[in-house]
Amino acid sequence: MTDFSLSLNDDQRTLVDWVHGFAADVLRPAAHEWDEREATPWPIIEEAAKLGIYSVDFLANAMADPTGLSMVAILEELAWGDAGLCMAIMGSTLAVAGIMANGTPAQQIEWIPQCFGAPGDLKLAAFAVSEPDAGSDVSSLRTRATYDERTDEWVLNGTKTWITNGGIANLHVVVASVAPALGGRGQASFVVPEGTKGIRMGQKFSKMGIRASHTAEVVLEDCRVPGSCLLGGKEKLDERLARVREGQRSSSQAAMATFESTRPSVGAQAVGIARAAYEYALDYAKERQQFGRAIIENQAIAFKLADMKTQLDAARLLVWRAAWMAATRTPFSAGEGSMSKLFAGETAVKVTDEAIQILGGYGYVREYPVERWHRDAKIYTIFEGTSEIQRLVIARAISGVRIQ
Repeated sequence: MTDFSLSLNDDQRTLVDWVHGFAADVLRPAAHEWDEREATPWPIIEEAAKLGIYSVDFLANAMADPTGLSMVAILEELAWGDAGLCMAIMGSTLAVAGIMANGTPAQQIEWIPQCFGAPGDLKLAAFAVSEPDAGSDVSSLRTRATYDERTDEWVLNGTKTWITNGGIANLHVVVASVAPALGGRGQASFVVPEGTKGIRMGQKFSKMGIRASHTAEVVLEDCRVPGSCLLGGKEKLDERLARVREGQRSSSQAAMATFESTRPSVGAQAVGIARAAYEYALDYAKERQQFGRAIIENQAIAFKLADMKTQLDAARLLVWRAAWMAATRTPFSAGEGSMSKLFAGETAVKVTDEAIQILGGYGYVREYPVERWHRDAKIYTIFEGTSEIQRLVIARAISGVRIQ
């Protein structure tokens, strides 16, 4: 087992410093523009690809870190630069996580490079789970996948919603029900490659925050994909469904296998937003003069900053612990992955709210970035499992009771 350390090693530190430079020099200066435009920031993604940040190799190297800390440290830096641009750059990794969690080694080799493309020929990927009537309750998906034995194809029908890169992605990973009577245990994941007929973008959403990241509906209408696009393969699926029907417990669910692996990464992004707001508010409080002295000399302000820093560091520690546990395959016995996402998301909301309060009227106007950080922070208590769902996961884990 890899020893856990609260210090990054020299290689990790070099990597994080390099990504921080990209966040400071490229993301920060562009953040306001792309938030206002609410459009996919292709030039920013292209710049990330040229530097190697938007690539299979970069992701693979970060994920190969045996401590698990490289990825969460990188994501903190990118979100510190800007959460919307971070999501635009890293959104394709959701599909990668879906392929890694459910696909065979051959499928991983085939499909993961197609999630990124290359500089000058960028590709995007999307992970499509949520539906209009199935957000937190992923066991209630209505999207259906029916097997056509005559042609060895799967036919997908349904509507997905709140999908990052939805409809504009070159490759979609879609979670659908193949055995509706089995609920969440009767689901499977499918790759829908570029050029497939029957998949299109529905409504594009105008959002409160992370507005540089494209979010839309994905509509599937008699969308046919080859049998080889079923992640894990049909033989494995049939075996799993047979075990479930015999009353045996299923080892995984298509959607949850992905979410479990990504929650610490989501928490890391929330930590990055919180850190950005804390640092900005601290600098402001040292410079802003009221009643003849810097406002940080007032306990009301100084204590806010003390609490912000404490909550920020606590959130990072939870994220690092969960990332280390995942990397070392240490079981989440008390919902530690959900703890990290829950606490980090709620901390980001609290810290950005306090940053606005410290800046006063300046914090409320778009000339200053803290109002954007506050808007960006809120989604981290909602997507990839709401705070309420995280508490449910934790409560079930610590109690052993099927709490509803």
